Amino acid sequence: MASLKDVKSKIGGVKKTKQITKAMNMVASAKLRGAQTRIERFRPYAEKFYGMLTDLAGKTDETAHPLLAARDDVKKTGIIIATSDRGLCGSFNVNIINAALKLAATKKAEGKQVAFYCVGKKARDAVSKTGYELPMQLTGQMNQFDFTLANKVGLQVIDHFLSADLDEVFLIYGQFVSLARQTPTTLQLLPIAPAESIEEKTGVTKEYIYEPEVNGLLAELLPRFIKVQIYRGLLDTSASEHAARMAAMDNATRSCDDMTAALTLLFNKTRQAAITRDLMDIVGGAEALNG
Repeated sequence: MASLKDVKSKIGGVKKTKQITKAMNMVASAKLRGAQTRIERFRPYAEKFYGMLTDLAGKTDETAHPLLAARDDVKKTGIIIATSDRGLCGSFNVNIINAALKLAATKKAEGKQVAFYCVGKKARDAVSKTGYELPMQLTGQMNQFDFTLANKVGLQVIDHFLSADLDEVFLIYGQFVSLARQTPTTLQLLPIAPAESIEEKTGVTKEYIYEPEVNGLLAELLPRFIKVQIYRGLLDTSASEHAARMAAMDNATRSCDDMTAALTLLFNKTRQAAITRDLMDIVGGAEALNG
């Protein structure tokens, strides 16, 4: 049985760990409020932009803009993966990385090359061990970022697509659904696929009118559309990271309480055993003297 000093030392260590996990939970909660507000404000704009652009793409020919052109022979796939820079957020990063690697394995099995564009240290570290091409790796920026980060990623991806270095591009990120649920999500960015028409879905005819002409809008809106969707993915990932870390630290704090209770019980049992041994020694000595 462990000594009283060892058990007491372990109890002290667990209590200090609890202080750290509780503080990290509070920090994650504070950051989550800001990140959640940002994604809840931006998501309706991104979704409406997505619906409008895919409808716009369905009204024109693929030859109207290079970003609409689907390649007959897809040789190389680009995957943008967004994770956090830090860990201690449960399985959040692992789930996103697994989804990205699964997509990469599927494309590789089809005979296509795969290149990763990583945003976040965890994504970079995981992909660098796989041997896949890594033309972009941005780390240390997920804690505080703005649209400039999405613009940087979008410009490079668009440039590689237009120069035929990439034939298709996917975005994988952690979608913030709720405090308890963050879902790895895959979105095809390039080529932009036309959406199913509202008439085909509901039987209701709905016509959008664009000014100026559709072809004139594409050159301005398509590049921005890519960057908006990337920014939406980054915001979702940021909010999901803080929610996952808050839940992980809350679980860790409860585990510390359980460990403290178990160690306190062990401490009491150890102390009682020591007292019993001392009493037995005293009684044995007294009996020996009486004898």
